[in-house]
Amino acid sequence: MNKIRTLIIEDEPAIRKELQWLVTQEDSLKFEAMAGSVNESVQILKNTEIDLILMDIQLTDGTAFDILNQIEVTSFHIIFITAYNHFAIKAIKYGALDYLLKPIDNDEFVAAIQKIKKVKQTDYLNQINLVKEYSSRTIDMSSRICITSLDYMQIVRLNDIVHLSGEGSYTQIHLENKKVVTASKPLKYYEDILPEDFFIKTHQSYIVNKDFIDKYMKTGILVMKNNSEIPVATRRKEFVINHLNPLR
Repeated sequence: MNKIRTLIIEDEPAIRKELQWLVTQEDSLKFEAMAGSVNESVQILKNTEIDLILMDIQLTDGTAFDILNQIEVTSFHIIFITAYNHFAIKAIKYGALDYLLKPIDNDEFVAAIQKIKKVKQTDYLNQINLVKEYSSRTIDMSSRICITSLDYMQIVRLNDIVHLSGEGSYTQIHLENKKVVTASKPLKYYEDILPEDFFIKTHQSYIVNKDFIDKYMKTGILVMKNNSEIPVATRRKEFVINHLNPLR
């Protein structure tokens, strides 16, 4: 079996050394090259065949997004490496791509490697495009998001989502066309990335798109334009009412 040719992009010497060690411990990986800057990374990618990039988000001369905007993503996969950076992680989540937080956990590293082996390249290119799209402009309701389920990935526009309901470690995403996508992520995952100007949490198990709200009932129920009824928790009643005046 051909090994996965791996490029490490990281500007911190200690993390570079740790990543190289992790790569050498994984039988399916082959360490191919190392880079510590945007310019160096771009040159390597233009001249070397790579299957996987372990890519730090923040580099001394730019970001991972600067690299992506200068190359054509064709056959390689990316696992992002980062200390906590809210904007960067939000962009990555829009594309449902993998990332590892520093310091890197060995088990999480192995799990991320296993996951990329199962992703179809066509799906992956769509995911990368979403990340690039998010990193280059402000998110609005015409933006797209990648939803991952146990069996497939689906890209939907934010303005097609009516509401989301959480069920443990899964989320039901209800679309305007009456279809429901079951995502293999908890509701908290989507609460963190959906734009707060358009989506509000009404209950520990529900998030709604304000554009689809028809009316608020004094019984503590939101009636949506598709006639679905969403509960409003007592402690969130004032919050919800404040966000509905005026309705967008």
